[in-house]
Amino acid sequence: MLSIVGTIPDNAFPLIAGNITMEGEELCIHGRKIPVNRGTPALLAAAIMTGNMLDQPAPFVYLAGDIGLGNGSRQVYEYLTGHVGQSDANAITFHYLQPDVDWHNKIMFALDEMPKKPLLIADAGYMYAAKMSGQSEAYDLFTPDIGELAFLADEKAPHPFYTRGFILQEENRAPDLIARAYKYNNASRYLLVKGIKDYLADKRGILETIDYPIDDAMEAIGGTGDTLTGIASALIASGMKVSNSAFIAAKVNRLAGFYAKPTPATQVIEIIRQIPRAIKETLTKTKVIIGNEE
Repeated sequence: MLSIVGTIPDNAFPLIAGNITMEGEELCIHGRKIPVNRGTPALLAAAIMTGNMLDQPAPFVYLAGDIGLGNGSRQVYEYLTGHVGQSDANAITFHYLQPDVDWHNKIMFALDEMPKKPLLIADAGYMYAAKMSGQSEAYDLFTPDIGELAFLADEKAPHPFYTRGFILQEENRAPDLIARAYKYNNASRYLLVKGIKDYLADKRGILETIDYPIDDAMEAIGGTGDTLTGIASALIASGMKVSNSAFIAAKVNRLAGFYAKPTPATQVIEIIRQIPRAIKETLTKTKVIIGNEE
């Protein structure tokens, strides 16, 4: 089962833990409905759609409202520290939380005490917290964009605000930044770098480059990076190897975008609608076998 940890951009949204589903084009949990927009809601919707295609159970989530002030993030951190040890998740994805090294480390201690530690995926703010704590290597997958990758590659930056200017964020620097992130132990077991081209890499270097189909309009649509992480998370939780999951997710996300016929005005929910079609086509063509992670 997949667990997802994140925040909802609504300060009135309470701390909630439980299984989440979709009804129509809204997320539903404990009688509450959440519109699908960029951020954690987009990740959740993509994970649910992917899991449904693979006959997986509804994700178990830990959520609170936070518009950037950190109150909701702290609620989630505190609750998770006391309850994650009771989880039977085989994969946990950490998403939009205000970075906090102390809370991050408390959660890692709780995870270490579990009988079987789940596979760990991180994106956005929690990926920052992992790097800032010096524990990037404890994770199985990070899904940075090029700007986030620049922070991972800067071994001296204590916070994304202080990423040094000479570490450029241009797309064509991605291979160099990936190598630098691994050199200084600031990367997870696998990296899936999101951009005009998507790169799957590990400490040996770039394993795959995914650049088809390509549509310039996708770059203007908020939330497409979140959907990519959601798709990868659900594939990993299904039992597919992390490396295969990341590779397939990049293909599915691009294909879903292509089928949505995007324009700069396209909303991320329009891409999420196309995920089932894209998964079916991609898995048929690639013939990846779902089995136990090595």
